[in-house]
Amino acid sequence: MDCIFCKIAQGSIPSNKIFENDKVVAFYDIQPAAPVHALIIPRKHIESMNDVQEEDWEDIAEIHRVAQKLAKDLGVAETGYRLVNNCGKDSGQVVFHFHFHLLGGSKLGPANSQE
Repeated sequence: MDCIFCKIAQGSIPSNKIFENDKVVAFYDIQPAAPVHALIIPRKHIESMNDVQEEDWEDIAEIHRVAQKLAKDLGVAETGYRLVNNCGKDSGQVVFHFHFHLLGGSKLGPANSQE
């Protein structure tokens, strides 16, 4: 499989990881859209939210647990943060491996940008 996020999860492509366990990997985005911009991915390759299967829900719940932990660890839990999942081309999904963006560290603009 030629998925950049799978390669990051496997450790074959370097990244600035900030969390990993047997289900989830989190790392800083290389093109941050906010002062704090982390990506949280399941280790298992799932293309998008549309492809989540019954057996994947435990991993999806773990992503949210990790997001809550990282928000605290990165100092944005109290001031506020955004947790974003883009699903499909029209949403802006570029890497087709299910993931969430954790964004914070400043006052964020509108959630529905047309850029």
